[in-house]
Amino acid sequence: MRSAYSVDSVRAAEAELMAQGPADALMQRAAAALATECAQLLGKVYGSRVTLLVGSGDNGGDALYAGARLSRRGAGVSAVLLAPDRAHPRGLAAFRAAGGVVVEGDDARAEGCVSRARLVVDGIVGIGGRGGLRAPAARLVAAVRPDALVVAVDLPSGVDADTGEVRGEAVRADVTVTFGAYKPGLMIDPAREHAGAVRLVDIGLRLDADERRLEALQFEDVARLLPVPGGESDKYRRGVVGIVAGSARYPGAAVLAVAGALRGGAGAVRYVGPAADAVIARYPEALVSAGPPARAGRVQAWVAGPGLGDDADRLADVLAADVPVLIDADGLRLAGEGAVRARTAPTLLTPHAGEAAALLGVSRAEVEAGRLAAVRELAARYDATVLLKGSTTLVGPAEGAVRVNPTGTPWLATAGSGDVLSGLAGSLLAAGLGARDAGSVAAYLHGLAGRLAADGAPVGAQDVADALPAAWRDVRR
Repeated sequence: MRSAYSVDSVRAAEAELMAQGPADALMQRAAAALATECAQLLGKVYGSRVTLLVGSGDNGGDALYAGARLSRRGAGVSAVLLAPDRAHPRGLAAFRAAGGVVVEGDDARAEGCVSRARLVVDGIVGIGGRGGLRAPAARLVAAVRPDALVVAVDLPSGVDADTGEVRGEAVRADVTVTFGAYKPGLMIDPAREHAGAVRLVDIGLRLDADERRLEALQFEDVARLLPVPGGESDKYRRGVVGIVAGSARYPGAAVLAVAGALRGGAGAVRYVGPAADAVIARYPEALVSAGPPARAGRVQAWVAGPGLGDDADRLADVLAADVPVLIDADGLRLAGEGAVRARTAPTLLTPHAGEAAALLGVSRAEVEAGRLAAVRELAARYDATVLLKGSTTLVGPAEGAVRVNPTGTPWLATAGSGDVLSGLAGSLLAAGLGARDAGSVAAYLHGLAGRLAADGAPVGAQDVADALPAAWRDVRR
């Protein structure tokens, strides 16, 4: 499991560790790792031009100590001080002693130092920064030449460490060297796009797992959660999932949701709706019914909403069931907040950003800018688990750790892809996984299947469904 912690948790752990050792020992440890990463990126350190953008916090101290190490190895290192009176004093002294050149941010030479550098180290703002870059810093960042390498210290300056929000100008790094723990902003868009490749450096922090703010499943976590049948399994032990989806206008949504459910490991899939002929033509193993859902037969979870149109009656029947229910697409529009909150069995909502915005009464841009806040707000309003689809898919409750999905490909942004995901997650609910586990495992497998199906080329939703068995095999190896 990859875990991310809040700024407050990281600072408390840092303070505890710093109290146990000499001054700047922790900073020296971080700076050594930072200098090593910079050296690897440069390849040849001797003679390379490096510029440090140095703010007033400990990030600036990390950059200065790292710059001193690079200077001693023969690099031409300049430090541009954005707050000269508040630069880390011991780091600055070490940098000068190593032969580094110091330039103040308002000096006419500052932009030239930046524009001539082969590598630029962003030590402007630390994890406590809020809002975008201020004008002097933004001006210097804009002077970085297009082919230069940018390395961020702990977090790209201008992004919010706790939320992943970017409110204004921010550094776009090629690599971010982060210390002690991942921060949520390194794992959630839009901030994640600014971080580049993230390198985690262990500096000995002791963090309480119960304080995790964000977590990402890894292969071994998914393999552990996957419902694999045993010798005594039958279709009911494996899970029977009901699908209420499709309409005369959108029969394909039903077909794709059923595909996701069958490829997701369900023992059986019961389809209820007007697209029965289309479903049977493609998947003769599906059990079809005209409805209503309550009379379709035994199910252990329902998926409702993809391509449903305005059929509120079928949805209401599903919401009344005392089994887990996944609500997607049209179902999100039709299901009232009160009806969802009144349920006693688990509910999983799977909106994309536009649907989440409609449910919250805000703009889509607001949801995309603050994905973590949107997930928590929706989960609180509906008393449900929410899977917010997008460039970084999040799955979470109102409180506690939210899961971020590490797999996927932009090619998954295609019609019907979400229908496959809904069926897949529904099958995992039917197999007995909790709503958060079902949503996050489904998102992981769906993203992995998308990568396998696309292989760098356009992909359709049916291709993603067909690649799900390969994704299962990859995870279980």
